[in-house]
Amino acid sequence: MDTQKLEKLMKKIKVKNLLNADVEVENKSPLKMIGKGRQGAVFHYTDVICVKVFGNQEDCDREHYALSLGQHTDLFPKVHAKGKLYIAMDFVRGVDLREYLQSQPLSEELSNKLIQMLIVFKEIGYERIDHHKRQIYLQKDGSLKVIDVARTVWRDRVYPYPRKLLNSLGDDNKEIFLSHVQALSPQLYEEWLHYIRMEELSKEIYQVILNEEPDDAKKTEKKKALKTESNKLLTRDDEKNYVVLMEGLMHKVFKEEWVKTMLARGADPEAVKEEIDKYWDERELKSLGQGNPLTTPNSVTNQEAGRRFAGFREKNSHLETSTAKKTKSESKSKPKSKDDKKEVKVKDKKVGGGRKKYTGGKKK
Repeated sequence: MDTQKLEKLMKKIKVKNLLNADVEVENKSPLKMIGKGRQGAVFHYTDVICVKVFGNQEDCDREHYALSLGQHTDLFPKVHAKGKLYIAMDFVRGVDLREYLQSQPLSEELSNKLIQMLIVFKEIGYERIDHHKRQIYLQKDGSLKVIDVARTVWRDRVYPYPRKLLNSLGDDNKEIFLSHVQALSPQLYEEWLHYIRMEELSKEIYQVILNEEPDDAKKTEKKKALKTESNKLLTRDDEKNYVVLMEGLMHKVFKEEWVKTMLARGADPEAVKEEIDKYWDERELKSLGQGNPLTTPNSVTNQEAGRRFAGFREKNSHLETSTAKKTKSESKSKPKSKDDKKEVKVKDKKVGGGRKKYTGGKKK
């Protein structure tokens, strides 16, 4: 073979790989293109030799390596020359299995030849023991030839059964082929059937996961909507409403804390609550005509608030129960021990702008 002539011709052919499409070809040579695919284009060189031109060197090297592994068998075309981006090999004639099965049945004899093909793949060291029916050619003598074997080597992941071959046969021929496998090797049939079932189960699991995705999206949308709706609970932007709410909060805190204080002094809690509510009702009535000073920010000084609080406490001093007064009188007449003389310190209470310290229930 004249490799120098071949090299000159190859310089006039440019093949470009495309994403998920057959290659793009620019042919300025006299060679006729007879077909193309994802990896390269095939050109007629002589009646017995064709040249496959690739879009990248990796695919070319991969195809050449795969073909070289099977050169001692009759299953692959003979390689005549290799360049950086091309391989010259025997012209494979015949009819591919895809066209053949459109008019002919899948016989047991043909199924056995396909199984023998897979065995050769295994024996010569292919990593993917599989092939598509359109890349398998029936010869006149009934033998098989395969092309486009680049993807059978250097694989990171492969299927544990001939998935591509089975699926390419179609549902009817797939069942026929598997029945032939079962008759020939029940153990091999059971293994392939196991992997087929595992694949179907994987698809079912995927559908479950896929159907959950919209629910997750709905949950996300609900969270976003809730975040927006929660803004309705905000109150500080409305100044007037904020002041009213703060008044109510202080009223509530004042009531609770004053009840605690009166309880510590032995007062009747229900009577204390009644007097506090009465006090605030009177203040609200007064505010209707002259404006409520508590709803006007900074209108009441700390000193004035202290005086009002002291007056309220003095006015309601009668709420102390007789039991508490009796306890006080008894404490005066009782002889004090050394321990009784010790002052029991209680946290200072701020009343009427001043401080008074309580020691053992007695005022000083």
